[in-house]
Amino acid sequence: MANILIVTDETSDWKQYFPSEKVVTVNEYLATGAYTETKSTQVINLCRSYDYMSSGYYCSLMAEARGHRVIPRVMTINDLNQQFMLKLKQTDFDRHFKQQDTVDAKVYFGRTPVKGLEKVAHQVFEHFMVPVLDAGFIKVNGKWQLARLEACPFQTLDDNEQDFFAESLELFSQKVWRGKKKNKKYRYDIAMLIDPEEKLPPSDPKAIRRFQRAANRLGINMEAIGPNDLARLGEFDGLFIRATTNISNFTYKFAKAAENLGLVVMDDPESIMKCTNKVFLTELLSLNKVPTPKSVILRAGAEEMIDEAISHIGFPMVLKVPDGAFSIGVVKAKNREELVTQCQKVFEKSALILAQEYLPTDFDWRIGVLNRQPIYACKYLMSRGHWQIYQHHDSGRVSSGGFETLDIKMVPKCVVDAAVKAANLIGSGIYGVDVKEIADRAYVIEVNDNPSIDHHVEDGFLGDLLYDRIVTEFLRRIQMRGL
Repeated sequence: MANILIVTDETSDWKQYFPSEKVVTVNEYLATGAYTETKSTQVINLCRSYDYMSSGYYCSLMAEARGHRVIPRVMTINDLNQQFMLKLKQTDFDRHFKQQDTVDAKVYFGRTPVKGLEKVAHQVFEHFMVPVLDAGFIKVNGKWQLARLEACPFQTLDDNEQDFFAESLELFSQKVWRGKKKNKKYRYDIAMLIDPEEKLPPSDPKAIRRFQRAANRLGINMEAIGPNDLARLGEFDGLFIRATTNISNFTYKFAKAAENLGLVVMDDPESIMKCTNKVFLTELLSLNKVPTPKSVILRAGAEEMIDEAISHIGFPMVLKVPDGAFSIGVVKAKNREELVTQCQKVFEKSALILAQEYLPTDFDWRIGVLNRQPIYACKYLMSRGHWQIYQHHDSGRVSSGGFETLDIKMVPKCVVDAAVKAANLIGSGIYGVDVKEIADRAYVIEVNDNPSIDHHVEDGFLGDLLYDRIVTEFLRRIQMRGL
C-alpha cells in the first residue's frame, strides 16, 4: 500500500486545506536519508517551481533516487520545455467555443472546470502528470491547437480555483485523507486492469482469482480495476494488464500513465506498441533473422506489390490487418481475384496489409516467455473444419479448437529457441509467442504482449506455480525499483 506524501515549499502553503500529517516541506523531504524507511511511497510534488536546479526539481529527482513514485517525474519536468503536439477533437472546440479564437484553462490532476475541455484535460494529464497545468489553445486557419502548456503553482490559485484543486486532488488519490484500513496489511498493491465487457479477455475469472491468491501468498494485494479507474493508479505499486491491449484503446493509456507514475507495468507501453502491429513485428523479426513465413507488406495504391506478393509467396496467401487480435482481420486468398478483392476491403481501414505464406498445421505452439525465459507451452488446435484457431461466425459466435498443455521440456528445441529469441527482441515482460512447426523447423507467427492465461489451459501443467512465477516477477521488479 502506497504511503502518500505531499511536498510543499512551506507548511503555511497548506493552511487553507485539510490538516494532514502527510504534508511535509521540501527541506524536510530533501534532508539526507529522510523518508527512506519505505520504498512504497507516492510523492505529490507541489513546490512553486520545477525549474532546473530548484528545490522543486530536486524534490522529484531525489524521490526517483529513493525509489519513490512521484508526480511530476523529472523526465516530465524536462519534457514540459519541449514542443508538444496534441491531437484535438475539433468538433468539441467548435461546439463549445464558436465565438472564440483562444481558450485558456487550468488542468487539475486531469480535470478542468471549463466545459468542453474535459476530454482534453484527460489527454494532457496522461502525457504530462503535473498536478496543476496552465494550458492555452488557439485557433489557426480554422483549426484548434495547443499553443501553451506550463506548470502552475497551486499557491497562486484564487479561492474558487483552490476549491476545485482540493476536490481534484482528493479524487486523484483518496488515500490522502482516507483512514488506515483495519484489514490485513500487504507490503505492496498491484492493480489488475480488466474489461468486464470484453467477450474474449486474456484471463477468465478463475484465472483472475488465482492471480489474486498468488499475490496474497506473497504479501501483495492485487485489486481488479476497470477502464474508468485511471485516476486511481497512484494508489498502486504495479499494473498488470489483463484486458486485450491496443494502441487505440484504454489499455495503452493506462500503461503509459502507470509508467509515468513509476509503477511496474506488464505489459509496458513499448511492448504494446511493438506487439500489436504485425507489420512492425514482421520487419523486426526479419531484420533479426528470426524464422517467419514468407511475407510481403502491401501498401495502398501500390498495385505492383500485388504481383510481387504472388511471385514471392504464392497461393493460398494469408492477409492480416496490422492490429488484429484473436484471428480478427485475418483472411485467406486462394487466387489473384480474391487477393485483389480482399485487399480493397482491408485498405479501407489500413494503409498497410501484411501478406504471408499460408503454412497449414493441425496446431500452433504457444510458448509463454517471462523475463526472457520460457515458462509454459501449449498446443492450440485449429477450430474444427477451419484453418484458424478461432473461427468468427456470421452470427457473432466465436468457436475455437482444443488445446494441450505440456512440460516445456517436451517442446522441440527449435520451437522454444525461436520463441525466446522473438520475445527478447520486444523486451523482458510477459509474452506469448505463436510458432508453427513444419518438418522440424519453427516459424514465428507473432508475439503477443498480453498472452491468454486461462484456468485449466495455460496453467494445465504448472497449475498454481504459473501464477506464483508471474506475481513473483512483479515482486522482484517492485523491490528492485527501490534499490
